[in-house]
Amino acid sequence: MKRFLLGLTFLLLASPAWAGFDEGMAAVLRGDYAAALREFLPLAQQGDAGAQTNLGVMYHNGRGVPQDYAEAMKWFRLAAAQGDATAQNNLGAMYHNGRGVPQDYAEAMKWFRLAAAQGVADAQLNLGLMYADGQGVPQDYAEAMKWYRLAAAQGHARAQTNLGVMYESGQGVPQDYAEAMKWFRLAAAQGHALAQHNLGFMYTNGQGVPQDYAETMKWYRLAAAQGRAEAQNNLGFMYHNGRGVPQDYVQAHMWYNLAASRLSPGKDRDAAVEYRDIVARKMTPAQLAEAQRLAREWKPKSGK
Repeated sequence: MKRFLLGLTFLLLASPAWAGFDEGMAAVLRGDYAAALREFLPLAQQGDAGAQTNLGVMYHNGRGVPQDYAEAMKWFRLAAAQGDATAQNNLGAMYHNGRGVPQDYAEAMKWFRLAAAQGVADAQLNLGLMYADGQGVPQDYAEAMKWYRLAAAQGHARAQTNLGVMYESGQGVPQDYAEAMKWFRLAAAQGHALAQHNLGFMYTNGQGVPQDYAETMKWYRLAAAQGRAEAQNNLGFMYHNGRGVPQDYVQAHMWYNLAASRLSPGKDRDAAVEYRDIVARKMTPAQLAEAQRLAREWKPKSGK
């Protein structure tokens, strides 16, 4: 629940007064960012907020131009001053992350609030994150819940997941596993890997639902397929111990190995390495070679 969102998708609409915007968007969609720059730059210089926001995105991501956070800030500021909500959210995220400007949580809050007031779900989520973490404001889980709810009501999967986490942990609301399950399901149905992992964890422990290892496996598999390291580690444990599936050391080793390569240094990664090595000692050389091959050839899949 720590990363802050920039609305770094290109704006699809512009005022009909500005010819060339549609041509710029068509260039973006075919991956021709040099052509997009040729269309957006004169529009942005004439004051079109949508083109200014899109130029900011291009400079932020280094698409068609060298990556330049200061230049991205310049264009986001111009668009935000005209009330462009996406640019306002992006400014907030730039201040929060210290990209192109010194990190400034108070300034980030200012721009997130302006964008959130216009209904930008990413900005509502970001406000919730800042209240949950106490960044630029006193920590306030009830206020975090307020903003998560607004974003979740728009179908924002990360906000739905965060609501589920708050209900599961009892932060800002009474602990309620059934309500947590509700929000995790909504986010998981959109392919959100953390929500899928959390559903699997709740089925493992029988929280809000009867314990069901088959259902656990279903959700861990979906999250692990997207590269969620915690789900890969837990999937390894399920295969290792034959929970919800027949015991399978090849699959266990593969998933432990993938998790160990993705987890940050710490106790979870250490556990993945330890269990992988325990499983390896029980395998034949052929089984070990097969597990290593599967890990090498594994590629993440989209959540949809």
